[in-house]
Amino acid sequence: MTPQRRSALSLLAAAALATLVGPALAQDGWPTKPVRMVVPFAPGGSTDVIARMVGQKLSALWGQSVVIENRAGAGGNVGADVVAKSAADGHTLLFASGSITINPALYKRMPFDTKKDLVPITNVAQGPMLVVVPEASPAKSLNDLIALAKAKPGSVNFGSAGVGSQVHMAAENFADAAGIDISHVPYKGEAPAYTDLIGGQTQMMVGNFAAASALLGNGRLRALAVTSTARSPLLPDVPTVAESGLPGFENIGWFGLLAPAGTPAEVLAKVQRDTAKVLAETETKARLYVQGMVPVGNATADFAKAMDAEMLRWATVVKNRKLVAN
Repeated sequence: MTPQRRSALSLLAAAALATLVGPALAQDGWPTKPVRMVVPFAPGGSTDVIARMVGQKLSALWGQSVVIENRAGAGGNVGADVVAKSAADGHTLLFASGSITINPALYKRMPFDTKKDLVPITNVAQGPMLVVVPEASPAKSLNDLIALAKAKPGSVNFGSAGVGSQVHMAAENFADAAGIDISHVPYKGEAPAYTDLIGGQTQMMVGNFAAASALLGNGRLRALAVTSTARSPLLPDVPTVAESGLPGFENIGWFGLLAPAGTPAEVLAKVQRDTAKVLAETETKARLYVQGMVPVGNATADFAKAMDAEMLRWATVVKNRKLVAN
């Protein structure tokens, strides 16, 4: 073989190797600076708690700080809009709740297009929700609560983490199934909504399991039902909504990661892969379990498909309940 031919083959081999390792190098080079993870609700709620746990784990894995930024308002729209309009380089992520699939049907005017301006990465965790009332409430069961609401339509108020939040819509979903008229009182986060519920300013909530269960007893809240199809092993004495008289009822809350549209595919893949790695850790599973959640970490395509299906389902609830925002 001539020196010239050996040189040409070497160049071809080097080019082929560069093609193979290029994406890997791009992935390994990210993140190059701290990652901003926007939580579109106030501190202290379930979205915030789980985001901080996952962010801490990812920070250790990436060797860069993951900075949690709470941008509450409009049922998650304020924070989501911040991310939708951020640079699509992977250094700004959205830690969303199910409200991201609700708001397109609920809000007449959206500051961004959910499907065009944001891209799903992975569903981080999911779990049932709890129907709770103040311990001083006369409602000792779900049937009691339904009877109270039917006796005086509109007199039962429920708080939420904001218009369009999954806490809001879980209660609307319950009201739709029960055929009751209850009044919504929105807050800028789940935590302040619980404060007023405990104080008696509102009468009920359908809250995220982690935040609601932490407030049970001691003169604070009473759990009437869990929104999964089976009882929670953490609260085995609390019946499901379905066994309390609304057969087939289920409402699962979830939290997931999204990014601005246009974020490089290799970065999205790395975030999904590393998030799944964090969720597979025994410690992470245990921490989610005590909050009534299970880790997911599914593929981007599967998460996108699930979000599309949820958008259709929530659009039906919004229509049935005649809900509208702005």
